Amino acid sequence: MKPYLKRAWAEVSLAALKNNVSVIKKLNSPETEIMAVVKADAYGHGDEHIIKCLANDCEIKYFAVSNLDEAIAVRNFCPEAEILILGYTPPEYAHEIAMYNIIQGVVSKEYAESLTKNTPDPIRCHIKIDTGMGRIGLRYDSPQECAAEIAEIMKIGKINVEGIYTHFAVADSDSADNIAYTDRQEQFIIKTDDALKEMGIRLDHVHFMNSAATCYRNSPKSTLSRAGIILYGLHPDIALDIPSALRPVMELKAVISQVKNVESGTCISYGRTFTADRKMRVATVTIGYADGYSRLLSSKGEILVHSKRCKIIGRVCMDQLMIDVSDIPEAKSGDIVTLIGRDGDEIITADELAAIYGTIGYEVVCGISKRVPRIYID
Repeated sequence: MKPYLKRAWAEVSLAALKNNVSVIKKLNSPETEIMAVVKADAYGHGDEHIIKCLANDCEIKYFAVSNLDEAIAVRNFCPEAEILILGYTPPEYAHEIAMYNIIQGVVSKEYAESLTKNTPDPIRCHIKIDTGMGRIGLRYDSPQECAAEIAEIMKIGKINVEGIYTHFAVADSDSADNIAYTDRQEQFIIKTDDALKEMGIRLDHVHFMNSAATCYRNSPKSTLSRAGIILYGLHPDIALDIPSALRPVMELKAVISQVKNVESGTCISYGRTFTADRKMRVATVTIGYADGYSRLLSSKGEILVHSKRCKIIGRVCMDQLMIDVSDIPEAKSGDIVTLIGRDGDEIITADELAAIYGTIGYEVVCGISKRVPRIYID
């Protein structure tokens, strides 16, 4: 069966991806290169096609991933890429890190030493500094202390320190307190680099810009901008605007399997949470929570049918859901419907769905399940 003939599918626009790279490049200063964050299967968009497009069509050199498996996948797709593992790799896999020429994020001197004990080969690394995220990385009261620890790590044999980096906690907030907090984070890593330079240590990379910082506080002092969610055309935080030229890369579609007329008093779906209060036309759509369309959208979400919004009625099932098409007499079995994306003048975004059930757009696109084929459109 051809992928586009299946019951539900995601259309991924490589043209939109390339557009977004162009927009981000214009945000960055000449001193800053894009590091494309492609973890979690390229945020649910499908890693192979996204990575190859970024490398071959957009000339992206740097990629960031979460783990070793993702790093090896990038290496197989892009032999010349520079690949940073942002998270933890068990030290017993140090040989694979070296063999695949991966850059490992190092969070402590002890971790660096444990890596070297598991391979005879040099390990490339960027050292993570915890400037206020409270997650992983070196944590010190002063940049000078942090720089001293980095200098000690650099003395370990077979550890090649090429850069330092940190992650902002609230760069997607415009409150005065959070702006000040991010200022302190940024100043800490910059002053750490200054302290290293005073010790005669010059690194290739000092990076701290995530998607939010790239949009709202772009700095030429960050050699890389780790573009994640904005690469895919979504908001770091729905409360703040992103450049209007950024375009969502993914659309989610399904089909109507049946349309029926129901009488007032008819119950729809599990739990009888919805009862028709009038005669209605009800369409069944071939997608459900096993496809990544959340059950939390039950009786809350809307779907585009013939360029009009239709309400979901009753609970979203594992493989199906029902919508009210009483005002769309032309709706029929086989019609394509849009759950995320544009139809005519109407648009439903992943960010909109996220707002309905209290999460973020990241989770929506990452949650589209593997059984939903990705169709790539250029």
